[in-house]
Amino acid sequence: MRRFRGAATLALVASALVAPAALAHGGGSPDYISEVRSIEPAGAELSVEVLERDDRLLLRNRGDETVVVVGYDGEPYVRLAADGTVSVNRNSPAHYLNDDRFADVDLPANADGEAPPDWEVVNRNGEYEWHDHRIHWMSEGTLPPQVTDQSAETKVFDWDVPLRVGGAAGAITGTLTWVGRPGGGFPVAAGIALAAVVLGGIALVVVVRRQRRRGGDGDGERPAGPAKEAW
Repeated sequence: MRRFRGAATLALVASALVAPAALAHGGGSPDYISEVRSIEPAGAELSVEVLERDDRLLLRNRGDETVVVVGYDGEPYVRLAADGTVSVNRNSPAHYLNDDRFADVDLPANADGEAPPDWEVVNRNGEYEWHDHRIHWMSEGTLPPQVTDQSAETKVFDWDVPLRVGGAAGAITGTLTWVGRPGGGFPVAAGIALAAVVLGGIALVVVVRRQRRRGGDGDGERPAGPAKEAW
């Protein structure tokens, strides 16, 4: 068991050198930053910010109009009323897809963008925080094609989250950026070569130790002792 753990650990270390930084559950990526550029319509007494680099949006409504965040299928997703009441549409697919950073969820039967809204009050403070897939890179373990030099800050895409403000069309707009890694990260070819060397070294050690054990066996009997792992 100890031998298996050592090999697996070294292989994981080698593979980690050639992949984008791993993400903690529910957290943003250290490789990206998503920034708000505007919120429309102007003067609607709305404020918004991105939390944890590219992970969540926090929207506050301090105006006299009801604001609706539009989901991925064009359906009403979140409603922030002028009196501070905040409700979530339980029939919105976005309500469930946003539970996982990469939308790896099973949708319930009621999740239907064309179904009438089923509003559930979640708070009365006039603000709501949610994960939104439109503001981050969705391909886990794969870099955006725009990133040709990992050491350079690179724009990935502009994004927008549609709103309805008092019945009029609005939007939160922003930009997702690859922030750049010092030294450009670890070269993919070098990472693969390192992994091969590490695993080859492990195999060699195992073979040598087995040969030594066989060579050390004599014709005479040895005192009985506790069983030991070959490693």
